Amino acid sequence: MRRFSFGLLIALFAGWASAQAFPTKPVQMMVAYPAGGSTDIAARIVASIAEKDLRQSIVVVNKAGAGGQVGWTEMSRAKPDGYYIGFINLPALNTVILDPDRKAAFGIDAFMPVINQVLDPGIIWVKGDSPYKTLKDLIDYAKANPDKLNYGSAGSGTTHHLSVELFKTMTGTDLLHVPFKNSGDARNAVIGGHVQIMLDAVTAMKPIIDGGQVRALATTGATRSAVLPDVPTVSEQGVPGYEATLWLGIMAPTGTPKDVVERLNSEIGKTIAKPAVREAWAKQGAVPMTMTSAQFETFLKGDIAKWAKVIQQAGIKAP
Repeated sequence: MRRFSFGLLIALFAGWASAQAFPTKPVQMMVAYPAGGSTDIAARIVASIAEKDLRQSIVVVNKAGAGGQVGWTEMSRAKPDGYYIGFINLPALNTVILDPDRKAAFGIDAFMPVINQVLDPGIIWVKGDSPYKTLKDLIDYAKANPDKLNYGSAGSGTTHHLSVELFKTMTGTDLLHVPFKNSGDARNAVIGGHVQIMLDAVTAMKPIIDGGQVRALATTGATRSAVLPDVPTVSEQGVPGYEATLWLGIMAPTGTPKDVVERLNSEIGKTIAKPAVREAWAKQGAVPMTMTSAQFETFLKGDIAKWAKVIQQAGIKAP
């Protein structure tokens, strides 16, 4: 007859108790960008609803600077107990990929995935009176006239910069990159006729497209955008397999107890599943997601490999 282990019972009870007890105080959710931006707004929507299920306040803390490195450096040094988590997006991940020599104070191994929340497809667009009526028009001209077309972005290493570099590789075109300090400046340059093309987020461009100022040539998701159903994807227009999407998720410092990560995943997952949240994001063109932490980890590994290859092929360096 096997002897019962009280030590095992105590260990099991301790793990169960910590999961049940968490959180016993407010949780800080770090956003590595200024207040008022799209990432900050998304974080505050999630925090305001998730805190009701967690029965504790979730305080959004803005730690902007150095392309996100200020906030993520601080989080990498935080106590791994679940009380300091970070609202991450693809540009923050790109910062790490662009730093292979580990000059930054952290690497991607300093964090562990909690949950992915939403995908935000991109859109390739031009000025409303542009001669390019379709994506094929643009590709054909670019192939016949290397270095004659330029595209704007919010800066080197940003998601939209890398997405166009992937597009160039897959289409055999040569477009000149014109980096700006932010997306707003890049958009104004295209609308003003100083730059010909831009790849931007559907959520940011939907109101501008509806206003008739610009022409949408293609969306960059795997399928058409629900809010722009008449705009075909890049893949549909002769570039099979092309896909480039922005995403938002939550990470925690490596070493955070698994049961705490699972509790955060469960409660935040409930928030994302609420009809009000899904409808609000869907109206903007974003695609809500609810991944387990393990699924998010697999997703992250795939994205890191994908964009690291683009960075290497294009010879992109950290700004």
